Amino acid sequence: MKRRKHLRPLSLLLCLVVVLALLLSTPPSSAQRGNDVERRVNALLARMTLAEKLGQLQQLDGEGNGNFRPEHLELVRKGLLGSTLGVRNGGQPNKLQRVAMEESRLKIPLLFGFDTIHGYRTIFPIPLAEAASWDPSLAERSSSIAAKESYAAGLRWTFAPMVDIARDPRWGRITEGAGEDPFLGAAFARARVRGFQGDDYSQPGKVLACAKHWVGYGAAEGGRDYNTTEMSEQTLRSIYFPPFKAAIDAGVGTFMSAFNALNGVPTSANHFTLTKVLRDEWKFDGFVVSDYTSVKELINHGYAANDKEAAWLALNAGVDMEMVSRLFNQHGAALLNEKKWTQATIDEAVRRVLRIKFRLGLFERPYVDESLEKTAHLTAESRTVAREIAGKSMVLLKNDRETLPLAKTVGSIAVIGPLADDNRSPLGWWSGDGKDEDTVTPLTGIRAKVSSQTKVTYAKGCDITGDSDAGFVEAVAAARSSDVAVVFVGESKDMAGEAASRVTLDLPGRQMDLVKEVARAGKPTIVVLINGRPPAIGWIVDNVPAILEAWMAGTESGNAIADILFGDVNPGGKLPVTFPRVTGQVPIYYNHLNTGRPPEANNRYTAKYFDAPWTPQFPFGFGLSYTQFKISNVAVSATQIRPDGTIRVTADVENTGKRAGDEVVQLYIRDVTATITRPVKELKGFQRVTLQPGAKRSLEFVLGPEHLGFYNRDMKFVVEPGEFRVMVGSNSQDVIEKTFEVR
Repeated sequence: MKRRKHLRPLSLLLCLVVVLALLLSTPPSSAQRGNDVERRVNALLARMTLAEKLGQLQQLDGEGNGNFRPEHLELVRKGLLGSTLGVRNGGQPNKLQRVAMEESRLKIPLLFGFDTIHGYRTIFPIPLAEAASWDPSLAERSSSIAAKESYAAGLRWTFAPMVDIARDPRWGRITEGAGEDPFLGAAFARARVRGFQGDDYSQPGKVLACAKHWVGYGAAEGGRDYNTTEMSEQTLRSIYFPPFKAAIDAGVGTFMSAFNALNGVPTSANHFTLTKVLRDEWKFDGFVVSDYTSVKELINHGYAANDKEAAWLALNAGVDMEMVSRLFNQHGAALLNEKKWTQATIDEAVRRVLRIKFRLGLFERPYVDESLEKTAHLTAESRTVAREIAGKSMVLLKNDRETLPLAKTVGSIAVIGPLADDNRSPLGWWSGDGKDEDTVTPLTGIRAKVSSQTKVTYAKGCDITGDSDAGFVEAVAAARSSDVAVVFVGESKDMAGEAASRVTLDLPGRQMDLVKEVARAGKPTIVVLINGRPPAIGWIVDNVPAILEAWMAGTESGNAIADILFGDVNPGGKLPVTFPRVTGQVPIYYNHLNTGRPPEANNRYTAKYFDAPWTPQFPFGFGLSYTQFKISNVAVSATQIRPDGTIRVTADVENTGKRAGDEVVQLYIRDVTATITRPVKELKGFQRVTLQPGAKRSLEFVLGPEHLGFYNRDMKFVVEPGEFRVMVGSNSQDVIEKTFEVR
């Protein structure tokens, strides 16, 4: 038998070093990291006084210029403030953070938040426009750049994405979401959360995302902001919940409760939505912040009698952090003494806030490198991406006689309208720290695009609002003396967004009259819309040969518009929301329920109007191109499937025109007969593809129970037996239909 050699002490030491190095180099699993966070949270929570706990539940706003308020210093020093809103830039977050980390008892870092909605310094198209790209990867890119710029300003949290479904374009905040459809909305919710947060939101250049506004805010009665919402639970679960659930599936760290009452219970004190659904059903373990003073507004709702009662109801329902109002802090001790709050309820809210702060890595990296502000904002690369996304978001609504694209060598062009040289409105609402002077206006973009021999004449024509037509003569003269007229009309920045509900969707002021006068000049006329919601533009549709929906497209708006007008970019966007003919049609949306008397043109006693068509001006999913596409060979892989089965739908798409271009192939389904009435069609798949002239591509969609099922009367998600129709096309109306059966 061989004698076993003993390890020498030095060899043993080397082995231990190697083993230790391997252990240290092996990253902890997500479960290990989670357990570590929970241990740290519990240990910190055990050391906190009631006042310090309530401090973590308080968010206060800074001054409008990005500075913190003087009182914040003492509050932070005493551990009575957990988060700020709007404190950013110039090292302001670091200054306040140093007080927290060096002068407070427990050294709990602050969380700095801001409304970075569609860009921080580089402003991208409004979210509604970005959804018109039907390409969620673009939203992920823009959100990633916005996160990087926000982080460089000292921010670690954005109050985005807004994922409210909106079916009424009178509501100004339709501009902030992805439109009317839950499937498209869910796709963009996932993309934006991934863009802001990445795989790990504790990493430099990433920020914590916030899904808002939970819930039903986009269904405010009359399209009037902050108004009441009434709907069935089935509609809630089918239409308004899916984008929020998608945000959770993508890992969103926070939610924001909304302003509105939902079926009589304000959403900032709604136990059903905040606890039963969000926590119990969906297992969300981040925290919920109230919207701006929405806790105190429970009194105006008539749901709380006073400040103390408002605080009592909101925390018990599931709001964890109070934005701006201070009712949790002011009444927390009394509510605990009166046993209206329990210590466990307070601790759970604090635990949720601390959990996110630990996950963010704030305790290890509380400060942001202030030098980043000099290099991260409005880079050449970010402007290039903004221009690309803007171009892919624009929708060609009409192009008779191939009026577009224009030749860069056109002899003369009249650029007309109140939005032609406006550098503020293209930024849209909630435009972060974007600056008007950085915006490329349409006039600037056109001048940069055409040849030096092209004469460009500019005439404003009229203001966006107001009754004056004094500029009409100059505008008409410019059109008559030019080869082509391009008229820019729409809405100002302040006319779309929060608190910007409108009673009419008509063009404001004298803009429609301006278009009419220019069109009567007899030259080819193109109308470009710069707006934040669907407009009612019936006369323009009937009388102008070319219409481009350019939206509020951000910093690079003018360049992107010029790219499309002159053919460097072939428009491929599709509408994420239905365009009505007149305001009286709203709410109007494609995925409506049928009635017992569906509309018939020649039957008075059917569901229609007698003074206007019931059909939209432009349907959901609509958009033209400078080339032509053909969709064919739509087929299903089976004629029958089980309720738990899947089915493949295939289709060919071919570019039959002479230019390369993008087509968005859309798949809709209809459950023909069910135990509750089902929509006439529902979007369940889409793919944006780029094809060269003559090229053809085969596409495949897979439908499973998650696509075919619905919430029944017992609020159970079921797939019922019966006939299903599959519809594939280039928009929600022009489709090829196939059928299969679930058995």
